[in-house]
Amino acid sequence: MKENCLERMERIDSKRKIADFMIKEKQDYEFKKKYARIRAIEFANECDARGLNYHVSVGGLDSITLFLFLKSIGIDAPGITVSSLEDMSIQKVHRALGLCRLKSAVRNVDENGTEHRWSKPQIIQEFGFPVLSKEIATKIETLANPTEKNKTVRHAIVTGETGAYGGYQKNSRMKMSQKWLNKFGGYANEEEGTDYDTPNFKVSSKCCYYLKEKPCDDWAKEHHSVPYLGLMASEGGRRAKSLRINGCNYFGKSTIRSAPFAIFDRDSLLRLTLEMDEKWKNGWKEEFYRKGIREGYLKPGFDMPESIIPEIYGSIEKDENGKLYTTKAQRTGCSMCGFGIHLEKRPHRFDQLKERSPKEWEYWMYKCCTDGETGEKYGWARVLDYIGVEYEEEN
Repeated sequence: MKENCLERMERIDSKRKIADFMIKEKQDYEFKKKYARIRAIEFANECDARGLNYHVSVGGLDSITLFLFLKSIGIDAPGITVSSLEDMSIQKVHRALGLCRLKSAVRNVDENGTEHRWSKPQIIQEFGFPVLSKEIATKIETLANPTEKNKTVRHAIVTGETGAYGGYQKNSRMKMSQKWLNKFGGYANEEEGTDYDTPNFKVSSKCCYYLKEKPCDDWAKEHHSVPYLGLMASEGGRRAKSLRINGCNYFGKSTIRSAPFAIFDRDSLLRLTLEMDEKWKNGWKEEFYRKGIREGYLKPGFDMPESIIPEIYGSIEKDENGKLYTTKAQRTGCSMCGFGIHLEKRPHRFDQLKERSPKEWEYWMYKCCTDGETGEKYGWARVLDYIGVEYEEEN
């Protein structure tokens, strides 16, 4: 009989692995930096032994720091990015670093053989808004698209009761929080005998897949390459448990990856960022410029950024407790991404977008989608109203 998830966790001794990992998370900065160096080199050596190439998947500040950290310890890993998803100040740093800039996944190929790629509005219109978190959005999307195959999962999302694979648990973490069940659980009312609300917009976690994950995965397969990722368990979310169980380096049957910063917290990451920025300002900026001119991806006279910290983040300062933070954005991503928006204080990411680009803000707030029944244009305003996040000017 196939083992259930509880039996598997016991077999791989997950509780001990998580406890051991969390001890490392509590160590000081110098320990974490040395540990990241050891794990990163170990991963490169193992890839060499297996005949695999390796690269860095780059987006925001965390992975920009990782790309340069690997360079600082002698690992020459190319960087890939779907740069167009990022803020313009991040795109400028990507260009200066000479990253391979990918396009979003192919949506279809027309009769003339022309490829048409997914755009952000197309994905939201067809699949739904990326809101709350990737994990919650996936659960909402599952409830909204019932099949016989996902029946057990849907029941677990609403009740917490799992089937055989889940070990017949009665109150599992599969259950969506009551707050969001009240708002989004209505898709299962008839089947579960509940009386939850149903939103007048679709929710999905597919944006990341079509805009970033699939293009990067396709590039990796084509180049027989596996990634270094700038993930940290301290960020929480669905990846935290996996990082704590599997560690920095993971060589699985279908997944191979390295996350050298897995034991870092935000303060440690930003401390390393400042060290890499110092190297940038004291020689690396000129070195990357010369390389860009030599290899043809930069034109003579390209205005190299003075810092590897993109302007959208502001500067790195210390708070009253001596911890480092960025004075503007703490996290970045697509301008239309809503994951975590309900946890942010104002001015939140959409407030900041309005300040940077009022026209773009207006588009995403009110015009990015068309209601299939009424033909009305709508956007994030409808979503934020529904989940209780304010977005208009504060009085």
